[in-house]
Amino acid sequence: MSDKLTEIMAWKRREIAPSLRPVTEAELARLDATLPRPPSFAAALRRTDGKLAVISEIKRRSPSAGDIRAGASSLEQARRYQDAGADALSVLTDEKYFGGTLADLKGVTAHFAANPPSKPCIRKDFMVHPLQVLEAREAGASAILIIVRALVDEEIGILAGAARAAGLDALFEIHHEREIPVALKHGATIIGVNNRDLSVFTTDLGLSERLIPLFPAHVTAVSESGIFSAADAARVRAAGAKAVLVGEALMRAADPAALIAAFRGSAGGPPTA
Repeated sequence: MSDKLTEIMAWKRREIAPSLRPVTEAELARLDATLPRPPSFAAALRRTDGKLAVISEIKRRSPSAGDIRAGASSLEQARRYQDAGADALSVLTDEKYFGGTLADLKGVTAHFAANPPSKPCIRKDFMVHPLQVLEAREAGASAILIIVRALVDEEIGILAGAARAAGLDALFEIHHEREIPVALKHGATIIGVNNRDLSVFTTDLGLSERLIPLFPAHVTAVSESGIFSAADAARVRAAGAKAVLVGEALMRAADPAALIAAFRGSAGGPPTA
């Protein structure tokens, strides 16, 4: 880990430090028992028609792209994705680098609860402490993100245990072959390959093509970043991806439904090389 990712993680630890307190798995389990059950993120990614699941992201800006849709309404974007038939949503809750807030996540999940069909949402943030998991569950999330390269092994284990206790799925994000066994050690059943190197923000779809075939059969593979066209989606699907996570292309799209349909492809069944 270096450069931009180091900067972001250092900032995140400083940002949350004033509000930190001990959060146990028992507390998270009690919270889970008192709140309505969110829709399953894991189940949403396991389509039965052989097509790619599409995780549509609400992202106003990023360090790599700059402003994407500055000032965009998270609720309006969520409605667009809902109408477009997205399988799940990724909601950025980091404000400094991505222009998101926890209030965005709360508003989106509340909208889905009141206006079916509900879509599972992952809290997309730089997770370092169980308090963030508690916040995600309170905000109606179905899953959290665990960036393997950004954390030490103990932190990964703590976050994975916290997610399980809170009734949340975890998307383990990797960028290198050596991170696969680390994710599996901590019970990963959903692993995402971030095609963008978070240290220098360069993107290479070949990373999904190299790493996804190394996943065990029980793992749901997600390809993240750099998916802009049907051809891009077809590349990672051929490598074994079951889902794609797309932010910038869908945030800029005049017709998200058409783009989601293009990503899924018209043919069902297993991918072909």
